[in-house]
Amino acid sequence: MAVLPIYVLGSPVLRQETTPVTTITPELLKLADDMFDTMHAAQGVGLAAPQVGRSERLAVVEVEHERHVLFNPEIVFEEGELRWEEGCLSIPEVYGDVYRAARVVVRAMGRNGKTFEIEGQELLGVCLQHEIDHLHGKLFIDHLSFLKKRKALAAWDEEKGQYPDLLRIITPGSIHDDGHDDSERL
Repeated sequence: MAVLPIYVLGSPVLRQETTPVTTITPELLKLADDMFDTMHAAQGVGLAAPQVGRSERLAVVEVEHERHVLFNPEIVFEEGELRWEEGCLSIPEVYGDVYRAARVVVRAMGRNGKTFEIEGQELLGVCLQHEIDHLHGKLFIDHLSFLKKRKALAAWDEEKGQYPDLLRIITPGSIHDDGHDDSERL
C-alpha cells in the first residue's frame, strides 16, 4: 500500500468527469487501498479518484470506522437539507458552510463487484455527496455563494504556494492539528 500525492485546486483532473468502472481489477482494488492509506495520512474521511490524479469513477469513505469502497456511486434518493462546514483534502486549510441533502441513499458497486445501497445522514451523508461531486468535476466551493466563494478562493491564494506542481505530498505522521475536526476534511 502507498500514500499517493493529492492533486490540489487548479489541477485540471479535479474538474473532469470520471469514467464509469466496468470491471473491478486487482489494480483498481489496490488503488482503493492506496486511497484509504492516503486519506488516513491526510486525516480525511473521504477521497475520490480524481484527487489522486485518476479518472475512474471511484471513491472511498470511512466514517465512524466503517470503510466503504464505492465504484460508480450515484445518489438515488435525497431528502431534507442541512448546513455543514466542509473542507477538502484538495483545498487544504479552506473551509466553508455548504448546504446538502440531510439524508441520501447511494447506489454503488462494491469491492466484490456487487451493487449495494448505503444510506447516509450527517457526516456520512455529507461525505458521500462531497465525494460523488468530485467524480463529476465539482468541488465544495462550487456550492458557496458568490461572496463566500470569493473569500474561500482568497484564502486558497494564500495557501497554494505551498503546493508546487499543484501536488500535495503527504508523509504519514506529517499532518499537524490545525484546530479543525477531522470530520470536516473530505
